[in-house]
Amino acid sequence: MYVFTEGEVTEPEFVEYVMEHGTRAQQGRKINHYIENAAASSSRRKPLPLVEDAIDKLTEVQRAAKKAGLKPEDWNWPQVWCLFDRDQHKDIPTAFSRARKAGVHVAYSHPCFELWRLLHYQNYTSTFGGVCEDVAGRLKRQPGFLQTYGVNSRTVSPEDAKRIKAGQLARNYKKARQYAQQINAVHTGPDQNHWDPYTDVWRFVEEGLDVVDY
Repeated sequence: MYVFTEGEVTEPEFVEYVMEHGTRAQQGRKINHYIENAAASSSRRKPLPLVEDAIDKLTEVQRAAKKAGLKPEDWNWPQVWCLFDRDQHKDIPTAFSRARKAGVHVAYSHPCFELWRLLHYQNYTSTFGGVCEDVAGRLKRQPGFLQTYGVNSRTVSPEDAKRIKAGQLARNYKKARQYAQQINAVHTGPDQNHWDPYTDVWRFVEEGLDVVDY
C-alpha cells in the first residue's frame, strides 16, 4: 500500500491512526503501508502532479510484484492511492481521468479533508461553496473538539488543528461512513469540481487499508 497525500500533516497522521487503532477486515493479513511523498515539495502536492508521481510508483511496484510471482487478483497485489481535496485546485477532472486510466486509486474530499473529520461529529449536507475554512470553523465548534488538544483548551491554532487526535475519531467511523455515503449519492455528474460536499475517505480505509472500523 503506497499513499500519496496532498497534506503534509493531517492525512499522514490519519493513516497512522487508522493502522494503529483499526479493526482489520481480514485477520492475519499484514498490510505494509508507505507515505510515499513525505518529503515532497508543495508543487508536487497538487492533484495532477500527485497522480503523475503515483502512476510512476504504480508502474514500479507492479513490475516488482510480477517479478515476485504475484498476480493482480492476489490479495497482496500492491495498491497506490492518492488523497487530495478540491480546495481551489485546477485540473481535478484530468487528475481523476489519468488516475483511473492507470489504475491509481483516489480518495477525494470536497472542499477538503476536514469534511471527513467533521462527519465523525455530525451529518452535513449543505454546500460549503468550496471554502475549506468554513468546514474547519464548523469542526472547531463541535462539542469536545477543542478539548482533544488539552482538557482546558478554549482555542486551537490553524496549524495545531491539522493534527489528528484520538478523541476526534474514536468509535465514530461507521457514523461518518454512513453520512458520507448519503451526501455522495447526490453527486452523479462527471465534473468532480461540483461535488460539494463530498468525501469517500471511507473507501480508502476499507479498500486500501483493509480496515472496517476504528
